[in-house]
Amino acid sequence: MRTLLSGGCVVNVFTGELLRQDVLMEDGRIVGLGDYAGEAADAVEDVTGCVLCPGFIDGHIHIESTMLTPAELARMCLVHGTTAIVADPHEMANVCGVPGIRYMLEASEGLPMQVYIVLPSCVPATPFDESGANLSAEDLAPLYAHPRVIGLAEMMNFPGVLSRDPEVMKKLAGAAARGLCCDGHAPGLRGKALDAYLAAGVESDHERTDPEEAKECLRKGMWVMIREGTAARNLEALIDLFDDPWCGRCLLVTDDKHPADLAETGHIDHIIRRAAALGKSPITGIRMATLQAAQYFGLRHVGAVAPGYRADVLVLEDLESLSVRDVYAAGIKVVDRGQVCDIPQPPVDEKLSEIVRNSFHLEPLTAEDFRIEPVEGLCRLIGVLPGEIYTEEIHERVDFSQNGGIDTGRDILKLAVIERHAGSGHRGLGFVRGVGLKRGAIASSVSHDSHNIIVIGTNDADMALAAMRVCEGGGNCVVADGEVLAEMQLPVGGLMSDAAGGEVARQNEAVRRAVEALGVAEGIEPFMNMAFLSLTVIPNLKMTPQGLFDVTRMARCGLEVR
Repeated sequence: MRTLLSGGCVVNVFTGELLRQDVLMEDGRIVGLGDYAGEAADAVEDVTGCVLCPGFIDGHIHIESTMLTPAELARMCLVHGTTAIVADPHEMANVCGVPGIRYMLEASEGLPMQVYIVLPSCVPATPFDESGANLSAEDLAPLYAHPRVIGLAEMMNFPGVLSRDPEVMKKLAGAAARGLCCDGHAPGLRGKALDAYLAAGVESDHERTDPEEAKECLRKGMWVMIREGTAARNLEALIDLFDDPWCGRCLLVTDDKHPADLAETGHIDHIIRRAAALGKSPITGIRMATLQAAQYFGLRHVGAVAPGYRADVLVLEDLESLSVRDVYAAGIKVVDRGQVCDIPQPPVDEKLSEIVRNSFHLEPLTAEDFRIEPVEGLCRLIGVLPGEIYTEEIHERVDFSQNGGIDTGRDILKLAVIERHAGSGHRGLGFVRGVGLKRGAIASSVSHDSHNIIVIGTNDADMALAAMRVCEGGGNCVVADGEVLAEMQLPVGGLMSDAAGGEVARQNEAVRRAVEALGVAEGIEPFMNMAFLSLTVIPNLKMTPQGLFDVTRMARCGLEVR
């Protein structure tokens, strides 16, 4: 099939120029760029007045965090111009191990949006987690044979890198031996410690939220991924990186983005628009989201509108709105005037499907299981920070004589993390501030990275009901006064829905509205924030099934301040 896009202006990501050029595509590649008027073609598309640019690449995303299957994510992202993503399936791997990774590979096979995989480096995230699997370097090695596996995912265990833990170093060496990249994850790491981290083979980081930290990384040759997702929104803080000399080694990523946000604001296109609204060049943003992402990941002949390159081409109405009219993936039109083509679900091995759909193993819970033994002195509370996945440690005196320590007037709510993989019965209990719930409880099977059951509530009975509802197969649930107000079911690993993207977005919005009705301020995404309250690699204080965890000291700590 020979297709000619005639009359448009092409964004040249090599030079930053905008040039009037025709684009000729054949057999999935761009074969001509310039004046091709009158050239024989099977199809000629008039794109006069439009801007042509390469398809966008999200350099770091967890498909599971969108709560969509890969096919449904492709459907939602393609209309926003994303033709490739680099996905870390560590969420499914934490639930189901290697079968979970193989499931994600099969479920993303043959989609018009290319799904590249980087292998999870930290399952579990730390030795203090209780996940459904423990993956070694030997477990990962056979997976590198898959053609869409292009690297090692975020090395969260930076203490293990710095101490040269043998197993951690084997994982880094496995990627290096194959000439593949290794993503990083080391919030706050600077100076000599950063040097050692980079010297071990780590090449990028998406956890930089401070511009001076990010600039130090760039000076030392690291690639910086500028993240703007649902929970973590770092673009504004890092906006200076869109200028020289910093912009040449930056990528744009979402990391975690909910379907309601994808439907409302978009994907990578949203990040470029926001940067432009802050005064930065959209062409610089396009370069970060295309050529530079391809260069970092070693994707040859991807990320540019140029002869010999893969024909992933966007037809934009203009550079200002970045409104996507048409999308070509490997030369085939997959979005026509804003309408996406039909994308069937790829077939998945029956045994793999059975594994990911049967991932809950725990005994029934009652209100008594959420009771906390009174503490005499000050209590440690986890403080939620809006727009961040960091937390703060708060010391408060808690009155256990009233409602078991819960005090909605002071925004002191109960938090529980319940192990669900091995039926251990472990339950971590404590308190959280910053969510703002006034009534009821919310529960989810999405709690990074081990994905145990996590619950926040204003009373033990509603917490138990919400948790047990989630245990029926996975999902997010909102409960008040013994009644389920809203829920979204996530039967695939307790992480993803098998419904159409539009329906998942609707359910996502419904649980948000239900939570707002219980007192949470509009603009706070409690389910996304809650999901990170158990992530033991992001400072400062987190909750595990065995209690509170101090990320800074990498040690468990008690509820009482001593």
